[in-house]
Amino acid sequence: MKLQHAMLALQAVTSREISKFLRQGGRLASALVRPLLWLVVFAAGFRNVFGVSIIPPYETYIPYQVYIVPGLLGMVLLFNGMQSSLAMVYDREMGMMRLLLTAPLPRSFLLFAKLLAGTLLSVLQAYAFLAVAVLFDVDLPWSGWIYAFPAIVLAGLMLGALGLLLSVHVRQLENFAGTMNFVIFPMFFLSPALYPLWKLEESGATVIHLIARWNPFTHAIETIRFALYGQLAMSSAGIVLACLALFFFLAIRGYDPQRGLLQRGGKPD
Repeated sequence: MKLQHAMLALQAVTSREISKFLRQGGRLASALVRPLLWLVVFAAGFRNVFGVSIIPPYETYIPYQVYIVPGLLGMVLLFNGMQSSLAMVYDREMGMMRLLLTAPLPRSFLLFAKLLAGTLLSVLQAYAFLAVAVLFDVDLPWSGWIYAFPAIVLAGLMLGALGLLLSVHVRQLENFAGTMNFVIFPMFFLSPALYPLWKLEESGATVIHLIARWNPFTHAIETIRFALYGQLAMSSAGIVLACLALFFFLAIRGYDPQRGLLQRGGKPD
């Protein structure tokens, strides 16, 4: 595989994803309205539950609306990763995936190009949310916007790879909504997106606390949360990186008709 061919394929896939995003005007609006609604409602409703501020893992007091920003950034990345999964299922039904994967380039690179293009859109939407959140008195250090960039990209890649893996198993668009209900909501609510994990442990919800600790989305949020304050959550970042490698490897196998899941499904996309 020559570098110029690889870059041409990457440019083609990325430009197609961006053009699709620009044609879907409501997609950016929905990506911003959803976390902003949670920001406004939960910041107002849970302030009396948790008090004026809570103690996050880095042991400083911050307002609740600031605490949940990393979780809502994760929400943006999670929903866009699942949206990319939906697009993969649609492209497979319409035959676009067949055309893409028959290109004279390694299958793994073509899938990586799709993953990279989806992550680019996720990161742009995440920073758009950060920009709008400033209007709601979210006081984050401006340097954190730079520090958080690698963490947001890493989390976006991991969640995009998860969506890629799910697109292997979701055979029809009609089954997509049900599958997402068993992925998005458990991952989001069993995480420190809206409340710190130590509150689960304090309340005696031992099993839920244990599940949340094993949730990859938990570590994606913690990586972003620490990065916003210029700190590196080494263990969480390592877990996110390991999950990214695992999900992407399984997705590659799934899209390989010689040894993957699609061979059993009878569709050599």
